[in-house]
Amino acid sequence: MDLGVKGKWALVCAASKGLGKGCAAALAAEGVNVVITARGLEALHETAAELRRAHPGIEVRPVAGDITTAQGRADALAAAPQVDILVNNAGGPPPGDFRHWSREDWLAAIDANMLTPIELIKATVDAMAQRGFGRVVNITSAAVKAPIDTLGLSNGARSGLTGFVAGLARQPKLAGRNVTINNLLPGPFDTDRLRKTVQAAAAAQGRPQESVWEQRRLNVPAQRYGTAEEFGAACAFLCSTHAGYITGQNWLIDGGLYPGTF
Repeated sequence: MDLGVKGKWALVCAASKGLGKGCAAALAAEGVNVVITARGLEALHETAAELRRAHPGIEVRPVAGDITTAQGRADALAAAPQVDILVNNAGGPPPGDFRHWSREDWLAAIDANMLTPIELIKATVDAMAQRGFGRVVNITSAAVKAPIDTLGLSNGARSGLTGFVAGLARQPKLAGRNVTINNLLPGPFDTDRLRKTVQAAAAAQGRPQESVWEQRRLNVPAQRYGTAEEFGAACAFLCSTHAGYITGQNWLIDGGLYPGTF
């Protein structure tokens, strides 16, 4: 299927590895020029080189920096002539017990996983509406729908973003101008983030990390962890011309782990 986005410009945050990289790769495969951001310079430039080799017909512009800072956002936005597609993504806050979290911990989580996406949306959606095309995809978490007790910082910050998007996405001046805003909610994907979470859980339980990893895999009805490639494919579809009637939605991608009907 031709997604109809060849030649567009995308800003993909935290794209040097994991789910962000999967999204950048899927968009690049559709002929989208990409600005990719990350804090780690080496991994970022490796990913940029990989994308250029695989898709020589597009532009790939890596921007090293912290997207959760005003300077990091300004640098990323300045690297693209325009932003037709925005993929918001940032590393989640650490797991733990809420009794041990300070006000500063909460503010850092909200700043990274709620306010940073909002700032980037604010900077791009009106221009998208003027051009008559725009796609915003926020990578949140399955924990928004089924909270995980040890991920309280993430549960709170990402749920705040979800509530904000639910109202914004339905504004006629955006939805009526072919600008959509949706959230992708990943469940267990084979990423560095999940491995760190499993490592922390194994340490807390006094169990081997491999045992906890395998148990969690078997809890997924699909009997496997998700891949960054299939996550990226879902993102690319939401960014396509075919998805203009989908907005304000939360797409749960978890291999069937969430047991509810709705």
